[in-house]
Amino acid sequence: MAMTAKTDRGLREERLGFRVDEPTKALIERAAQLERRKLTDFCMTALTDAARRTIAEHETLVLSERDRAVFFDVLVNPPAPNERLERAFAEHKRRVVR
Repeated sequence: MAMTAKTDRGLREERLGFRVDEPTKALIERAAQLERRKLTDFCMTALTDAARRTIAEHETLVLSERDRAVFFDVLVNPPAPNERLERAFAEHKRRVVR
């Protein structure tokens, strides 16, 4: 699905600006040139990819084999509710009117 330059500019309404030192800018410009992309396009792609990776790392729960086994065992064989859980259910029932 190709996007025209005019359509692409229309989608980019927000601005994000920051300053970098000269060696950093030269590094980024060189990388963009190597990929034959415009500097803005290269930066947008790199920033977006980094943001997605960061969000995924923080939103993904990684369990060890032991943790995974314990988790699924509790799902398959749930323990009987203890006194504290029964009080919580009773309080919930008291507060929530259907």
